[in-house]
Amino acid sequence: MQSEKLTAAAELLRRTLEHGETIQALPSECIPESRAQGYQIQQQLEGFSKEPLYGWKIAATSAAGQAHIGIDGPIAGRVFAETVFHDGDVIPFGANRMAVAEAEFAFRMGCDLEPREQPYQISEVMDAVADLHLAIETPDSRFEDFVTAGGPQLIADNACAYLFILGPKAPDVWRDLDLAAHETVGRVTGLPDAPGKGANVLGDPRIALVWLVNELSSLGIMLKAGQYVTTGTTTVPMPIKPGVTVVGDFGILGQVSCSFLPE
Repeated sequence: MQSEKLTAAAELLRRTLEHGETIQALPSECIPESRAQGYQIQQQLEGFSKEPLYGWKIAATSAAGQAHIGIDGPIAGRVFAETVFHDGDVIPFGANRMAVAEAEFAFRMGCDLEPREQPYQISEVMDAVADLHLAIETPDSRFEDFVTAGGPQLIADNACAYLFILGPKAPDVWRDLDLAAHETVGRVTGLPDAPGKGANVLGDPRIALVWLVNELSSLGIMLKAGQYVTTGTTTVPMPIKPGVTVVGDFGILGQVSCSFLPE
């Protein structure tokens, strides 16, 4: 796809997000035909951010999530600094039509992992991790019907990234825990608790992180020291609306929360 079409697609997605609107699809001449083209469009979105890239997110890390949006594997998206909030913040709800929150494990990288031909192994990726944080993500899509948009367009749509809430750093004991078996609970005002566990994230949040590293490596992208990677929801996506509070309870690792302004 020609560079001007990549830029035009990214600009349309940016304007759609900025104005709280949706589109049915990208213009026919700008629709990515492959995951690689989707990532090329996504990369153009970095030009609209005034801050260094904050980190990365992984979407569709469960079989149910992949089936829901008609793709056969996870996809990666960028987390921009302008979309980041912190534990306890009160956040504008915005024009979020997906209207769900997700309790997630997020890793902060301690050193760069450069692109290479040989896949990274879990031990070397974990050696590059500085800290584990607790997090909440509220995804959304610029497509009116994101379920049928297809993988390449969803990648172009920044893997449905919207808002990211960074919670506290987990105590160092996390390195000794089986994160796959570690239980979590999501809570939203007025709703039953949503139980979850790390195994819902590609089998293990550590495995999800390794997938992200190798996905970026295959694209010639370096995962940089200081960037965060939020690895996907440990619970079912929890419905939210203006005025509610969301809590991600990670047991002995702590809690993260945010509230949304009422209408």
